[in-house]
Amino acid sequence: MYRMIFSLIFLFSATISLQAQHGDPIKPKVTNPNAPEITFEKTVHDYGTVVKGSNGTCEFTFTNSGKEPLILSKPISSCGCTVPTWPKEPILPGKSDVIKVTYNTNNIGPINKTVTVYSNAETSRVMLSIKGKVVAPPVETVPEKQNDIGATPINK
Repeated sequence: MYRMIFSLIFLFSATISLQAQHGDPIKPKVTNPNAPEITFEKTVHDYGTVVKGSNGTCEFTFTNSGKEPLILSKPISSCGCTVPTWPKEPILPGKSDVIKVTYNTNNIGPINKTVTVYSNAETSRVMLSIKGKVVAPPVETVPEKQNDIGATPINK
């Protein structure tokens, strides 16, 4: 009896899932020939080796190479140590602007972070990367004064 109920439930759920898969026929993606398009001069910034506590800001310049205004959504960074700032107003066709990315250089070690930029462009998601290495500042030592044991003080 349990096998029969289990079999009926299985057949019913399989039928429902098959019908859901055969819903609408696959439609080709319609592209807008006038859509905005975001084009970056570079998508990777290499800091090289930087000293702890130094300026960790870099810029990614982009252009709207489409025919309609480009609107950026909030870029998302891969961690809290990387903070992007971006233009909030629409970028008109043919115009350029900058996304600034600031990395917290108080953390010693390698840098390998990403910022994902979302927009209304035909390519709606672009990944920007920063890399490099943060090192400790060089240790400065003050030379010690050598005392001459054989010297005698001068009294006046």
